[in-house]
Amino acid sequence: MFVDRLNAFLFPRLIVVTRWATETERRDVVGRPLSRLLGAVTLALKRGRRQDTLERAVREWQRMMPSGDMAPITRAEPHLIHAELHLECPYRGTGNVAGCNRMMEYDRRLLEGIGADLVVLRSQAEPGVERCLVALSDDPAVLRELTPAHVRVAEA
Repeated sequence: MFVDRLNAFLFPRLIVVTRWATETERRDVVGRPLSRLLGAVTLALKRGRRQDTLERAVREWQRMMPSGDMAPITRAEPHLIHAELHLECPYRGTGNVAGCNRMMEYDRRLLEGIGADLVVLRSQAEPGVERCLVALSDDPAVLRELTPAHVRVAEA
């Protein structure tokens, strides 16, 4: 399908731009709206729809990615699903976990439209980490109980 080919072509190019825009809090004045706009455009182009269960929302999120194997589920519980992100992040190894968190606004916007949210638990921005670990939920209280990577690293 044309939209899938376009997404696969544009995604790696736009991720470089969003990395630059989310690198610092100051630039995030542009980065957050840009990331959310790109998420909304992807949601519209890929015809993402609100789902009635967390499992379906996660499957819909996976469907909207350039490749179906980019975010395999590693663990599932009621109202909480863990997934790994297999895309090589432009923040990999930089130590800028806060920038990674800001860049994930793209995925938060996608998930907002389909009935879930996410928290980054382990970031490729952390030294030696090759796969991000995210927790997805349809219950905000469940995510509030978790410690996001950018908070954990800042406290260390």
